[in-house]
Amino acid sequence: MAEPAGGPAAPVEMTPADVDRRAIKERSELEIRWRQARNPPPPVLRAVLANLAVAAIGGLILVAYDWLAPRGGMPGGDQRTLAVILYAVIVIVAGSTLTYLWVELPTGASGEKRRSGWAALLGFFASIPILYLALVIIFQLVRPALG
Repeated sequence: MAEPAGGPAAPVEMTPADVDRRAIKERSELEIRWRQARNPPPPVLRAVLANLAVAAIGGLILVAYDWLAPRGGMPGGDQRTLAVILYAVIVIVAGSTLTYLWVELPTGASGEKRRSGWAALLGFFASIPILYLALVIIFQLVRPALG
């Protein structure tokens, strides 16, 4: 095949003004949120998973204590209110710490990564709703089921 006199054909560049707006399908809010839920950013996913692990393990311990305390199985008497406060503090602090250790900021320089206080803050903000949901599950579902 013969090439045009000016050489090979250059690719045609389209500007945003050239794109027909009617050809672009607008996504619904539900479609946007579903896509975001399927593709979470790794730091956010790690923060949520770290806090879920701490809340689940601590929740099991809290349920066991809550079940044993009124039956006289715990030394020191019934300290369930203190146990719930301690549980909340542990979930927030341990979740933030684990997120700080697990989420590293990429520097862009040959794979070198470093930690930042922002990762701990991300863990803190992830721990608040997870703590709330864990307490609701423990005291509204599990506790009544155990009697």
